[in-house]
Amino acid sequence: MNVLVVEDDKLLGSGLVRALEQAGYAAEHAPDGAWARAALEGGDHDLVILDLGLPDADGLDILRGLRRRRLSIPVLVLTARDGVEHRVAALDAGADDYLEKPFDLRELEARVRALLRRSQMGFDEEIRLGTLTLNPFTREVRCDGTLLDLPVREFEVLEMLAMNANKVVTKARIAQRLTASNDDIGDNAVEVYVHRLRRRLGDHGLRIRTLRGVGYLVETG
Repeated sequence: MNVLVVEDDKLLGSGLVRALEQAGYAAEHAPDGAWARAALEGGDHDLVILDLGLPDADGLDILRGLRRRRLSIPVLVLTARDGVEHRVAALDAGADDYLEKPFDLRELEARVRALLRRSQMGFDEEIRLGTLTLNPFTREVRCDGTLLDLPVREFEVLEMLAMNANKVVTKARIAQRLTASNDDIGDNAVEVYVHRLRRRLGDHGLRIRTLRGVGYLVETG
């Protein structure tokens, strides 16, 4: 997943890029409006984090330009402007979400995950894999209609595997996701959570396969 961070504060911009990369995304920093427009013209981005207070442009103009071109890329607006009128203006211009500065990095990362899930799944909020149904928004997991009460970290591992069904998810990427939303994890934490999920899912026709030296793959049947 490629994220464009449009932010004129170099320290904040580089910090956001670093945090997104640690969470498993590819991220690019655009420090002004001209850079952002060039990146959006020539790049292939899955999400834009857009500051409104740029030195050479109004972020709303960049946002309106995206929507005039009928680009449906999700946009998360960041701004120090407070007040309902500013939120309404951003949403009316085509923003998908809005976050005021200062913000908690964990909230930003959660909003990024939510926007990317919605863009990937369209209007269907649930991920279905064999007998498994997973709702990323309610964090509800069912197998054969039976509700599974998963701890937070097991849910996050399963969500990554289910969203990438039939694709290999590396151990490093799973570890980055876990450390992005939690404290530091132990060296064998990923193996522990995968082992627990295998025990929970084994009776429901779902299999988590290990590709040694590569990562994990969830399969049905």
